[in-house]
Amino acid sequence: MTALFDGSRYFLYHSIGQYAEKSTDMARAMAEFATVWGRADDGQWPYALGLRQRFIDRWRAILNAPEGTVTTSESVTSALSSLMGALPEGMLQGRRLLVAGDCFPSVHFLLSGLQDRLGFTLDTVPLRQGATWAEDEDIIARWGEDVGLALLTWISSTSSHRSDIPALVAHGRRMGSVIGVDITQGAGLLPFDVMAPAIDFTLSTSLKWMCGSPGAGMLHVAAPLIARCQPTLRGWFSQPNPFNWDFDRFTYAPDIRRFDHGTPGVMACAASLAALDWHAGQDQAALLAHNRALSAQILQGVDALGLPLASPRDANQRGGSVMLALPADMPATGLLAAFRANSIFADARSQTLRLSPGVLTTTEGVTAMLDVLAAAKR
Repeated sequence: MTALFDGSRYFLYHSIGQYAEKSTDMARAMAEFATVWGRADDGQWPYALGLRQRFIDRWRAILNAPEGTVTTSESVTSALSSLMGALPEGMLQGRRLLVAGDCFPSVHFLLSGLQDRLGFTLDTVPLRQGATWAEDEDIIARWGEDVGLALLTWISSTSSHRSDIPALVAHGRRMGSVIGVDITQGAGLLPFDVMAPAIDFTLSTSLKWMCGSPGAGMLHVAAPLIARCQPTLRGWFSQPNPFNWDFDRFTYAPDIRRFDHGTPGVMACAASLAALDWHAGQDQAALLAHNRALSAQILQGVDALGLPLASPRDANQRGGSVMLALPADMPATGLLAAFRANSIFADARSQTLRLSPGVLTTTEGVTAMLDVLAAAKR
C-alpha cells in the first residue's frame, strides 16, 4: 500500500499536531533565521528577541493573560521547576502539595524529588478502583487548608478527562492554596482564560493542538504571585536591565522577566511561531466543531465494536481525544503496527489507545481507522 501522509488518517494531535502548510512554514522560518543569524552585521539579537516576544504575545492572546505575566520555557517540567524554586522560603514547609493520580508523570517525578528539599508532602489523589481518571469530587474531598499548592491537570493525557477548573479553583480559594494548572492537552483546541477564574500559574507547551515544535514551552504567573517570587534560577535576563553587570546591584525585574535567567533560547520560538500564527488565523469554533464531529464518529464506531472507553462519553467532560481501554487479547503494539501499515497514525500508553482527530483528519480517515480496529477485534 502507498503510504498516505496527507494527515487524513492522523490521530496524534495529543502529541504532535499537524496542519497543511506546516513543513513549508517551518522551513521558511528556519531559512529566514539562518539568513539573519549568519549575516555579518549587528542585527541578530533585535531580530531573535523580537521573534521570542511575538511568541509570548501569541500565548498571551491564547490565555487572555495580562502583559508581563508570560514567558518562555523549554518544557512544562522546566517551567514548573522554575516556579517551585521561586516560591517564598518556607511557604510549603510542613504543608501538602496536591496533584491528581492522572497528572503527567514528568511533573510528578519532579515534585516527588523536591518534597524533602522544600519540606512539603506530595499528596497524590488516587483513582477509584477501575477508573481511568481522578474525579473532581475526590480532589475536592482531599483538599484541605493544609494544602499549600495544588497543581491541577485540565485535560488528562491518558483519558482525555476534562477537570471542572472553575469548581476546583473556587474550592482552592476557600482553602487559601496557590493554584496552578497544566493545560498542555487542551491548549489550542478548547478555550482557556487564566483570568476567569483567576489562576496563579499556568503551564503548557506549543506541541499538540498548537502544532508547534519541541522546546517551545510557556510559563504564565499571575502578577500577585510574581511579586512574592524570587527565582533561584536567575541570571542577567532576570533583571529590569539585563545590561546591569554590577555584581552587587542585582535586582529582580518587577514582572515575569524575573523568571528569565541566562541568554534566552529562541530557536524553538522561531520554529513554532509560524504554527502559532497559523493557529491565530483559524476559526477556533470551527476547529473544535471538526474535532467534535470526528470524535462522535469514533464513539459511534467503537460502541458498535463493543470496545470500552477510557474517556468520558460526555463531550463537556472530555478534551479533544477519545481513548479506548483495549482488551488483553488485542495487544496495542500489534494494533499500532496494523494502523501504520494502513497509513493510520495513533499511539498507546500500555493498553490505552489514544485517538485525537484534528484539522487534517477526515471522516474517511476515521472510517479507515475503525475498519482496521474491527479487523483486529475479529
